[in-house]
Amino acid sequence: MKKLLLIYAMGTTLLLIACVALMSHSHREVLRLRNNNEALTSETVLYRSRLDESAASVVVLQLKLDEYRKQSARDAKHIRDLGIRLRRVESAAKAATESRVEFSAPLRDTVILRDTLQLFRWRDNWVRVEGAICNGVAECRVESVDTLRQIVHRVPRKFLFVRYGTKAIRQEITSSNPHTQIVYADYIELPKRRKRR
Repeated sequence: MKKLLLIYAMGTTLLLIACVALMSHSHREVLRLRNNNEALTSETVLYRSRLDESAASVVVLQLKLDEYRKQSARDAKHIRDLGIRLRRVESAAKAATESRVEFSAPLRDTVILRDTLQLFRWRDNWVRVEGAICNGVAECRVESVDTLRQIVHRVPRKFLFVRYGTKAIRQEITSSNPHTQIVYADYIELPKRRKRR
């Protein structure tokens, strides 16, 4: 009888442990899906930083590896083309910028064998423009330098004045070029997997 009671107690304990583990996993999955729902329904927030840099803020989308393969097949192919195994990727981020510069540059006349050539040149710390106008045809070269800085951080939950846990993970991107406007940002986090040794 004691042996049967011991087996019953051990079986009940194992079943209870399995139920707790399953509930914990389900709770984490519900939180992940809730955060993904918020990430998909929220828009990228574009703003100017205190240093007057173009900045963007976006909620992180958390995908499983097979979800990422389906949702971002083009990005997954690009990662594989770089020679990186997809299962080793921790996160993937994208940002699109647009540079717009308005300037005026003085023209210089130069006579070259019966043709009039007008040259212009303009530059600042981020953009360099050089060009020539010959017989009504303009040829121009524009070079733009930019640095995008990305910061990923946790946004805590708030209750009254107490901050606790994690409400969302956000990505902040800033551009150092004042002519650049960030027009799109995307950040996808893949789940952490146990490292094999």
